[in-house]
Amino acid sequence: MSYSETNPPICVTAQVNFRHFVYKSVDAATLVRAAGYITNGKDLGMVKGDTVTVIDTDSSPVAVTLMNVVSINTATGAANLSDGTAITATDTD
Repeated sequence: MSYSETNPPICVTAQVNFRHFVYKSVDAATLVRAAGYITNGKDLGMVKGDTVTVIDTDSSPVAVTLMNVVSINTATGAANLSDGTAITATDTD
């Protein structure tokens, strides 16, 4: 699947010089972090240094990765995200 502007990352925290977005998709983090995947990052208000929690709803268990905005393409407005850090949880019961 690919990015759709009808299912954009949602800004859940907005402070001066900092925003945190959450993005839920069936796409793996390795796809989401590719430069240009989020085509409308600038329109969403993303800037370098913002954080994005990426939730892959198609994996089992659900995979969560914390990334940050590395850059915004000045020509297209697309976001480039960092490789990110996987957030894992153990449920032993």
